[in-house]
Amino acid sequence: MTRDELLALIADLRRRESESSAIEVKSAHRGTPKHLFEPLSALANRTGGGVLLFGLNEADEYRIVGVGDAGRLQEDISGVAADMEPAVRPEFVVEEIEGKLVVAAEVPEVPPQQRPCYYRPSGLQKGSFIRVGNSNRLMTGYEIFGYVSGRGQPMFDEEAVSGATLEDLDAGKLEGYLSALRQSHPNASYLEQPPVQVLQQVRIAREHQGVVRPTLAGLLVFGRNPQRFEPQLVITYVQYYGTTEDEKTPRGERFLDNRKFEGALPELVEAAVRHVMVSVRKGSLIEGIYRRDIPEYPEEAVREAVVNAVAHRDYSYDVRGSYIQIRLFADRLEVQSPGGLHGNVTEETLETEHSTRNRILMRLLEDLRIAENRGSGISAMIGACRDANLEPPRFHDKRSSFWVTFRNHSLMSRDAIVWLNQFAMQPLNDRQRVALAYLRSNRAITNPVYRQLNRVDPLTATKELQELAKMGLVEQHEVKRWAHYVLNPAAVLPPGVEAQTDDARIVTYVRQYTSISNAQCRELLGLRRRQAHSVLKKAVEKGLLVRVGEKRGARYVLPPAPAAGA
Repeated sequence: MTRDELLALIADLRRRESESSAIEVKSAHRGTPKHLFEPLSALANRTGGGVLLFGLNEADEYRIVGVGDAGRLQEDISGVAADMEPAVRPEFVVEEIEGKLVVAAEVPEVPPQQRPCYYRPSGLQKGSFIRVGNSNRLMTGYEIFGYVSGRGQPMFDEEAVSGATLEDLDAGKLEGYLSALRQSHPNASYLEQPPVQVLQQVRIAREHQGVVRPTLAGLLVFGRNPQRFEPQLVITYVQYYGTTEDEKTPRGERFLDNRKFEGALPELVEAAVRHVMVSVRKGSLIEGIYRRDIPEYPEEAVREAVVNAVAHRDYSYDVRGSYIQIRLFADRLEVQSPGGLHGNVTEETLETEHSTRNRILMRLLEDLRIAENRGSGISAMIGACRDANLEPPRFHDKRSSFWVTFRNHSLMSRDAIVWLNQFAMQPLNDRQRVALAYLRSNRAITNPVYRQLNRVDPLTATKELQELAKMGLVEQHEVKRWAHYVLNPAAVLPPGVEAQTDDARIVTYVRQYTSISNAQCRELLGLRRRQAHSVLKKAVEKGLLVRVGEKRGARYVLPPAPAAGA
């Protein structure tokens, strides 16, 4: 880290008035802080690692207070880092800023297959931490298990299902599958063995305590009723009225639709995808004398998300009681599956790395042409959304679960194009316009997201994002691999609205999240209900917002954009 990067980091902390998931601040004015193993573990377990910054007072607007003894501090940090498992090797930068010494310790990430990084004197269970927002949290037993199991090949899908017999498998489906195998592998001698032995060879069944029983993978794919033995291995679907789970319909109902899908995985996936596509809104495109309905989410992307959920979810005993959830909101579609990412795969490497948690299940789904065991599902989702003019799906590994979120607003809608016209005098290329359109509805953009939007390499993405910053249209927050970019409020606020005012904060929030409620306004501005009502009412009177709905269901949105040329 250079001096300029360190200065930029401090300036960003002061502007944001808080730490981030990658940055933790310690004073160290009176000596080495205690419990340094907590942030060292948490940052090392974070993809991308992070920075420990010493010599600033977080409680006093990140004022420089300096460290007491920079040399001793580095020795103490290195000592604690050496007691981590695996050992951590921070890189230090010491700079005199405002006449006082500041120390930055860059903590490298530990490779996924070596996590969790923990403090040996405290042990694995009490010495493993994870970064949540701008704080460190002790890992749960399941989060630790998720990392440890990722070091090897889980075999839960190969285990025999207690109580199940071959009679619980659909004989017709099995015969069709084996016939297809014989055609595709005509020289495979094992396929000429008696049927029961063939089923054991392909891990659809295995002998357990003298009885040949279906494996979990075999039961899930070919079972007559898999939920008889594993009741929670289902897909649930809930459709909400608004953008949150709390919003109710005018009749006071919580859900517009609520159902559960059961059966073998091929039928389960097909039923769930079919129901989602029936439930989502459709637009119409007239082509000659024909009309073509276009769903708000591309079916290919939805199908890949559901297939990935059943193929890659965690089937270990710790979470076998959890189910896959599909949630449809007014502004997004979420697919949540139990268990975090497996092996060496992280959110940042989803498109390039591949690690199969359930290898037998995956092979069966591949043989049936339900899934492709090539790691292509993520790229297919991103490509389908790009082709549909939607922003890329969001992938979030929460360690105990994995989320895929699709947003339904078109990046280059008519309103977005009108909004982009305010930058007509800037030398923007099409890729940068797409990035600005993305930031119109999202809090920040990163280098990986820019690449997903525009199919460019990392260097081009960084260059073009920094050009936007030089134009004053975006602000860069943090540096190096932690850099992300947000819209510059001064560049995009309506005329007459000054940055940092209540109006500016509300308008910025609505541009990011589509709408704002009284409760969200109270949380954003720290107001009481009546105060928030008054602020929102004045924003409506000024023409900054439009009220939609009545009473407690009221939300506030941006007014319609004026027609082009108006």
